[in-house]
Amino acid sequence: MNTQVKKILILASNPRNSTKLRLDEEIREIDNALKSSKHREQFELKQQWAVRPRDMRKALQDNEPQIVHFSGHGSGEEGLVLEDVTGQAQLVSTEALAGMFELCADQVECVVLNACYSEVQANAIAQYIKYVIGMNQAVGDQAALEFAIGFYDALGAGRSIEYAYKSGCVSIQMAGISEQLTPVLITGKQTTNSLIYSSSAYVESEVRNHKLTTSNSVSTVIHPSEIPLHNNINSSVSDDSQPEINLLDIDDPEGQVPLDSRLYIERPPNETRCYETILKPGALIRIKAPRQMGKSSLMLRILHHAINHNYRAVSLNLQSAGGQVIASLEQFLYWFCARITRKLNLPDQLKDYWQGPMSSNDKCTDYFELFLLENLNCPLLLCLDEVDELFKHPEIANDFFGLLRAWHEEAKINPVWQNLRMVIIHSKEVYIPLNINQSPFNVGVPIELFPFTRTQVMELIQKHGMNWSESKIDQLMELVNGHPYLLRMALYQIIKNGVPLASLTEIAPTEGWLFGEHLRRHLYNLEENPTLISVFKQVLAVNQPLSIKTADAFKLASMGLVRYEGNAVSPLCNLYRRYFQERLGVI
Repeated sequence: MNTQVKKILILASNPRNSTKLRLDEEIREIDNALKSSKHREQFELKQQWAVRPRDMRKALQDNEPQIVHFSGHGSGEEGLVLEDVTGQAQLVSTEALAGMFELCADQVECVVLNACYSEVQANAIAQYIKYVIGMNQAVGDQAALEFAIGFYDALGAGRSIEYAYKSGCVSIQMAGISEQLTPVLITGKQTTNSLIYSSSAYVESEVRNHKLTTSNSVSTVIHPSEIPLHNNINSSVSDDSQPEINLLDIDDPEGQVPLDSRLYIERPPNETRCYETILKPGALIRIKAPRQMGKSSLMLRILHHAINHNYRAVSLNLQSAGGQVIASLEQFLYWFCARITRKLNLPDQLKDYWQGPMSSNDKCTDYFELFLLENLNCPLLLCLDEVDELFKHPEIANDFFGLLRAWHEEAKINPVWQNLRMVIIHSKEVYIPLNINQSPFNVGVPIELFPFTRTQVMELIQKHGMNWSESKIDQLMELVNGHPYLLRMALYQIIKNGVPLASLTEIAPTEGWLFGEHLRRHLYNLEENPTLISVFKQVLAVNQPLSIKTADAFKLASMGLVRYEGNAVSPLCNLYRRYFQERLGVI
């Protein structure tokens, strides 16, 4: 790992006759981000305020920085706005800036122009500097601040420039600011084809019309989601070599993917849609996918997003409700309220509300409305995981799910209930008979998680520090398709224990090894439904997609055993085909 200290030079300019900017706050946040980072010893921050043209040139010569960050005003084609000797605005032309950075091209790795309309200067500077970030339109003060925080948080964590750029854009979006398309990352340094990273369709069309060009390059637009996010400062490795990566950074593949993990793979537009929805009054999000497909990891990020917006947040796994709790609706709702109260660290006032002849639903509603929501004075996010547990108890499920639907409807007219935001997570299709007007499963925003695409699988492989050939990726895709858990288990074994992919593929469908527990769980679930076993055997017996009854297809798909191909289904992956053909006696 390269431990050379990188110098970051901050150049700030806010002339007296220009609009006042929050430059002090931006630079303070950059300083804080680096000082609190795990790689803080690898960065040295230098600052130059009230920058005049000669100050900029001298600061570059004296400090010899690797990263240059300009904060101030931009004026598009006219140049950047610096200060003259009297503190008034003085424009510095694009040509002059490019010439200045040409002189220090051997030391500067990245230039950040956190100023309005600075993409013009970024394009010119990219002739000589490898990474340049500019703004393709006016950028608001808060958006500029959020981008800087996200960018330097990522750099301080040891991430690449590309990753840090995307982190800055995401930081803008997570702050609820619709300017995440404004920053543009250009890779250049006298290459034949420089790349402009942007999610702006406008910029893309401009480039394709050859309007955004430099004297030495033709630019191509790539969406930020296509940037390979190498979280390690070492490069990826080839097929035959071991990954140059800190093995301690590879999370155990069991359970949720931690918030700070390098291995979380976004599935656009799911994350953005959830982050935007949960900030709306009375929001309800329904996340459905088979087990181990990433539901809880997404829930964790929704919770984090809400907390960052000053919500109180509670997650409750309904599998933790024991047999006695689910013995009656009264006991279940009392437990439900008590657990939420405890998690919010509020005084237990349940006995004051849990008395009298009212129904359990009314008592629970009064407790939420008159005590919990009233006392919090801020939005409350309630995430309910594994609600499938209640499908086994229809006498409770009907009333409880009807209650959630009633709360969601009440939020449309009652400001108190608008502070309750809910996320409901389940694996199975909802087969219990629910009144269409009393079900929470046909309202709100539905989010369904599917297996990773090939592009996402490639990203996950890269995040593990490996650079595989197309044929090797095909081999892994054939084995586990894009199943997130199976992919992470396989890659974990390859990296941690040095198991070759060919060997892993050969012994994968055996109960005594890597995927044994996962496969046995599927087998036990199938054995509870003999009719489904018979249908699944038909699917396994043919080598092409098979049309089966709609209800059977839904059940097998909700278990995660098959994938749809049109109206027909086939086994989700070759691992399932090989294992279940043997275990179910399919020739």
